[in-house]
Amino acid sequence: MAMIADILLVAGALGAGFYCFVLARRLARFNDLENGVGGAVAVLSAQVDDLTRTLAAAQKTAGASTDSLAQLTDRAEQVAKRLELMVASMHDLPTGDAPPPRDNSGGGEPVFLRRAQGGASR
Repeated sequence: MAMIADILLVAGALGAGFYCFVLARRLARFNDLENGVGGAVAVLSAQVDDLTRTLAAAQKTAGASTDSLAQLTDRAEQVAKRLELMVASMHDLPTGDAPPPRDNSGGGEPVFLRRAQGGASR
């Protein structure tokens, strides 16, 4: 009876060893850097690095664009203020009831007249 128990014990140990050998091969293929999950992880890691660099460049460009836009907005506000002053100063010009004398030379520039405030309505 002891002999049968020893044979079964050796057979069990050999079966467990063979099972471990098969699992080790599968694990090696699983972690293979060329074809397995290890390769996929390596590729994804490289893509994350590339995306990180691209994101940093995009943030730098966006920052420069923001600065440029802020400068352009400031210039536009300054020009708008100057235009408002010019339009306000146009109201101070004399309207004159009599039209200015016409140049009969024929080739002069056209003359534009402003209507008086109390004039005919449109």
